Amino acid sequence: MVKRQKKLVANNKKARHDYFIDEVYEAGIVLTGTEIKSIRAGKVSIKESYAKIEKAEVIVYGMNISPYEQGNRFNVDPLRPRKLLLHKQEIRKLIGYTTQKGMTLVPLNMYINESGRCKMELGVCRGKKNYDKRDDIAKKDAARKMDQAMKQRW
Repeated sequence: MVKRQKKLVANNKKARHDYFIDEVYEAGIVLTGTEIKSIRAGKVSIKESYAKIEKAEVIVYGMNISPYEQGNRFNVDPLRPRKLLLHKQEIRKLIGYTTQKGMTLVPLNMYINESGRCKMELGVCRGKKNYDKRDDIAKKDAARKMDQAMKQRW
């Protein structure tokens, strides 16, 4: 029996650049049939997306799932809000985090797990200032230069 790995469908690299990530939660997504077919084909973007908590439900906005080519009338609006599936305890924690100043919910990546279900990693994030971003870039640059120096030495 062959065990399948997680298939990464969409990644939000900009989130890690723009935010400090305090906690990460895994959430399911409520989708239609044509949407999951588009996701499996890799036609999804989460770069401009964010999540909000409304009426004790977590909803993601701005996630673009392109219409499925063979979907005809069953296709839905590509930018419609989609409900995320989390436990009540996790939603209560997220409500506590988002009421604090400066905390936001940002989708980090989206993947299809071993059982074929589409999941999203949701990060509880604090915004970075420009000097924090420059600090991170300087650290990455220094690490890259050290690695190059070590390679040349060996």
